[in-house]
Amino acid sequence: MSIYNGYVQEVVERKGQGLHPKPIDGAELLSEVIAQIKDTNNEHREESLRLFIYNTLPGTTPAAAVKAQFLKEIILGQEVVAEITPTFAFELLSHMKGGPSIKVLLDIALGADEAVAKQAAEVLKTQVFLYDADTNRLKVAYETGNAIAKDILESYAKAEFFTKLPEVPEEIKVVTYIAAEGDISTDLLSPGNQAHSRSDRELHGKCMITPAAQEEIKALQALHPDASVMLIAEKGTMGVGSSRMSGVNNVALWTGKQASPYIPFVNIAPIVAGTNGISPIFLTTVDVTGGIGIDLQNWVKKTDENGNVVRDENGDVILEQAYSVATGTVLTINTKTKKLYNGDVELKDISKSFTPQKLEFIKAGGSYAIVFGKKIQTFAAQTLGIEAPQVFAPAKEITKEGVGLTAVEKIFNKNAVGVAPGKTLHAGSDVRVKVNIVGSQDTTGLMTAQELEAMAATVIAPSVDGAYQSGCHTASVWDKKAQANIPKLMKFMNEFGVITARDPKGEYHSMTDVIHKVLNDITVDEWAIIIGGDSHTRMSKGVAFGADSGTVALALATGEASMPIPESVKVTFKGQMKEHMDFRDVVHATQLQMLQQFDGENVFQGRIIEVHIGTLLADQAFTFTDWTAEMKAKASICISQDETLIQSLEIAKSRIQIMIDKGMDNKNQVLQGLIDKANKRIAEIRSGEKPALQPDANASYYAEVVVDLDIIDEPMIADPDVNNADVSKRYTHDVIRGLSYYGADKKVDLGFVGSCMVHKDDLKIVSQILKNVEAEKGYVSFNAPLVVAAPTYNIIDELKAEGDWEFLQKYSGFEFNDALPKTAARTEYENIMYLERPGCNLCMGNQEKAAKGDTVLATSTRLFQGRVVEDRDGKKGESLLASTPVVVLSAILGRIPTVEEYKSAVKGINLTKFAPIPTK
Repeated sequence: MSIYNGYVQEVVERKGQGLHPKPIDGAELLSEVIAQIKDTNNEHREESLRLFIYNTLPGTTPAAAVKAQFLKEIILGQEVVAEITPTFAFELLSHMKGGPSIKVLLDIALGADEAVAKQAAEVLKTQVFLYDADTNRLKVAYETGNAIAKDILESYAKAEFFTKLPEVPEEIKVVTYIAAEGDISTDLLSPGNQAHSRSDRELHGKCMITPAAQEEIKALQALHPDASVMLIAEKGTMGVGSSRMSGVNNVALWTGKQASPYIPFVNIAPIVAGTNGISPIFLTTVDVTGGIGIDLQNWVKKTDENGNVVRDENGDVILEQAYSVATGTVLTINTKTKKLYNGDVELKDISKSFTPQKLEFIKAGGSYAIVFGKKIQTFAAQTLGIEAPQVFAPAKEITKEGVGLTAVEKIFNKNAVGVAPGKTLHAGSDVRVKVNIVGSQDTTGLMTAQELEAMAATVIAPSVDGAYQSGCHTASVWDKKAQANIPKLMKFMNEFGVITARDPKGEYHSMTDVIHKVLNDITVDEWAIIIGGDSHTRMSKGVAFGADSGTVALALATGEASMPIPESVKVTFKGQMKEHMDFRDVVHATQLQMLQQFDGENVFQGRIIEVHIGTLLADQAFTFTDWTAEMKAKASICISQDETLIQSLEIAKSRIQIMIDKGMDNKNQVLQGLIDKANKRIAEIRSGEKPALQPDANASYYAEVVVDLDIIDEPMIADPDVNNADVSKRYTHDVIRGLSYYGADKKVDLGFVGSCMVHKDDLKIVSQILKNVEAEKGYVSFNAPLVVAAPTYNIIDELKAEGDWEFLQKYSGFEFNDALPKTAARTEYENIMYLERPGCNLCMGNQEKAAKGDTVLATSTRLFQGRVVEDRDGKKGESLLASTPVVVLSAILGRIPTVEEYKSAVKGINLTKFAPIPTK
């Protein structure tokens, strides 16, 4: 069977699923398509033309190279295709976004045929995805007196690729669609259990919200053809949880507009809104696509005649509606006045949605075009020896005289690119920064690879200190989907220059270690900036930002990121942690006390949490920084003492060495380079040349939170509150309850110790509790299944050396086996302990699942509906989050324990402790 016939067979199968033919990315298939186009009598010629013109992926895909070459032959008259004139061929090249298409355009523009050279030049003037090899060709041609090259460079210097684009419409008509009440998790827009299909955009689009919701959106579009559908989180925040480019892609697919008539299923310009705005990571992703994100604030706190906040009988703040955005409401966005209207009635100032920079993203169809456009303009001006005219909105630069710097302000100032020497910037300033560490995870990695191909990138930016491609999100089950996707991803990333978790040759055995743990280890400078394709990219060294797959691609390709310097909230501690408490309880209590201190307002949302963690090592401190994603913070920074940071760096060095010993370094010796950087940093701290990062004493904060350790007297549980009468208050991470609330009668169907929230000491706690129970009863039995998944192989190796793993094996009914990996996900469990493979496991929700309707008690971070556990008829699934000792004891008892039972079980156990640094 020919490749084309095999493709046709797949087309028939997809048609049965209501799908169009899959976009072509392979060179061999497109070559066969072209052969059929050339054969004017071929029975498949008409369909082949359609596939070639409308269904071939652009960028640096193998198919794009074949397509660009054939278009070149048509333009030069070497091939004649009646349906594709040379003029049309140029138009097709203009939509291919870089890589092979740029090479072809340069070949023609710098060639001998002046007529076609000028046509190629006009197309090139619209292109921005040029890399060093491309710009070097232009520079050399210009320096040798080529008039066409000079003409192109002069256009680039004026940024005509941007200035000649249509202006943003003054008025944008929208029709509202409430996707849900309360916070909308990206799981609703792009479910984790459908991660395998994310790179197949049309197929993945079928999973957004529900089929019924998709039909309702289509009906609104039919009723209001002149309006865009605005997706809304009523009484909540839009896009919380994981960093999902796929979620934004899905919203754009259903409500946006097609980026190009010649690029299938790539839509841009979605419009999303939330009562409490948009999650920071999600908003960045909306910017990537040239979309609009709006903070509606259509529900406000109710106050009495004295201005005091009114609360209900449960102590919760009562909200009242400021204006309605009920589904089907027609509104108008005015991009000039920057206000939202219902008819002539002004509803809300939405200036934050239309900053000069965001308007540029909207005009250009996305932020990438602006990032690359600025680089092209700078290059052209420098080559011509002129000053680039001010075309783009100037970066906002805020300097506060006499005000010190927060930790994040210091890091941004150190890593800033293009800022005048000696200039100090404060929060709110727009900054381009060097990115030191980049992480790509496996369920978004294929999309990152697609983005890299689309922006014509072929090698990692040399300025990046280190980058890692994980295998943790698909580590549990080596099924057909994983076998099809993961080796392909690892090969691409390895060739791009990224350290890869799995062998790029496609061999099974791998380091599936949880990405956040690896990034935490390979970050060897607390002044570093980290970008990672997951919302839990939250390091306890440096400042880390979870990002969409596209922003990760941009960081890999350019070594830079652009964003405003965020405001910070300072978190300090007072009092003393009680002996029976675990640090995880302090983490939960921080969120609870913050909400109490600020009348229910989450001051962490969209800001940096600067946590003064003092003497807590990086592994343990990560528990706090990891949870800050659930606090809706943009990122977090740990302020450590000198000796603590040195100890953390020594641990990181030893783990990087293990990666080297396992053969994971690449030809550039990136991992060895990180060890060298760690040694340099340790020397700087020890010598006093450059102590551990500290904010200035006179730094300015948005707010300060002081956590009182003395009042944390019992374990704390984050509860999804699935039966709350107010739907908007379900599945948030803001309901924090003490153990006594449950009265020893809350049944637990499954316990899970795992995910990025646990470290080595947590696994030792599991072992120690089992020893305690065995010593008391003579045996250990489980009244609910207990799933244990270590975050890394290093932890298992250390537990084996220290004797804890042997005890865990003693009471396990299942232990993972790399030689015989699971090929099917587990959804039914016995009342035993399962020692699962390192990785995300249940927390990811894309492979393993609890039984429908179960009550799960977990150490993880995810309590969203349907993530860890789905509903069943008559019973909602619920995922409650707690410390390791609470989870283990609950699995043994089959219920949440009393405080007394808990205290008895943890006697003599070395729980994760924390003592704040005394204030001077």
